[in-house]
Amino acid sequence: MGINLSDVVILVPRTLDDFAGKVLAIDAFNTLYQFLAIIRQPDGTPLMDRQGRVTSHLSGLIYRLSNFVAAGIKPAFVFDGEPPRLKARTIEGRVEVKKRAEVEWKEALEIGDLATARTKAMQTSRLTGEMVEQSKRLLELLGIPWIQAPAEGEAQASAMARAGIAYAAASQDFDSLLFGSPRLVKNLAISGRRKLPRKEVFVDVQPEEIELEATLANLGITREQLVDMGLLIGTDFNEGVRGIGPKKALALIKKHGTLEGALAELKVDIESKDEVREIFLHPNVREDVEIQFRDPDPEGVRLMLCNEHDFSRDRIDTALEKLVAARSSQKQRSLDGWSAGS
Repeated sequence: MGINLSDVVILVPRTLDDFAGKVLAIDAFNTLYQFLAIIRQPDGTPLMDRQGRVTSHLSGLIYRLSNFVAAGIKPAFVFDGEPPRLKARTIEGRVEVKKRAEVEWKEALEIGDLATARTKAMQTSRLTGEMVEQSKRLLELLGIPWIQAPAEGEAQASAMARAGIAYAAASQDFDSLLFGSPRLVKNLAISGRRKLPRKEVFVDVQPEEIELEATLANLGITREQLVDMGLLIGTDFNEGVRGIGPKKALALIKKHGTLEGALAELKVDIESKDEVREIFLHPNVREDVEIQFRDPDPEGVRLMLCNEHDFSRDRIDTALEKLVAARSSQKQRSLDGWSAGS
């Protein structure tokens, strides 16, 4: 799930329209997991076609992307590559969480507790290699660029934002800030009315933007110190120090200046701390990224979603009309309106 910095960052409310004309480098795995978790039946069962293949990720892509493009956003999806060695513990932990959630989901269904069943089902989401390839294929048919990262997708998206290829990285995790993205956009893929878990309460979820420099200035620290805070709290690559949250980590880093001083006071150590720092400060990314937006292939989209995966023809046509109209409008307003610039 990445590091939690919600208590110490500056979140600025945004709307989709605020990102009109801007390239957003979207953490693909993070976004697809959101679709797989949220787009489900009342009992927690994911959307499926007649052959029993999960289609929640495809549903999220076609309908959310039609909204993005209609708002003038230029999305570029960045896919994870080989995870760093130190992420193995986190991956194993996530597998165990999913296994427990599957058992609890079935137990809730047996007693008719649909609210709990759906909550537990959301925790069982698995993104398979087949789903990833399906997503890439749909993006190509929609004319939306995707980039294959050599390692962490968030690191690649952040590098694109730092290089000016994209305006911001878009993810639900805060790791993009540690990777150095000048801006992070949250809630892009899940904006709208959402039901709170186990409550009959709905809330409005809207996009939020975080500026790295403004956050660092407000906290009075450097990016290197922010990374050291992350190590104290715990990241996908290390466990952190028990009992240390964002506020305590900030106080310790401001008091000592470095992670080493904080660890000396706490009388603990963090294994592989220098390797974790290297992952965030000098990540494995591609420098030769070029993104190109193309016209969508409506018939190809219909063949894939309607013929292969049983989507409603009327609903897909509506989404395609929105996409094609937005693309046409962009081309009329500016000859380079869909260039890679931000």
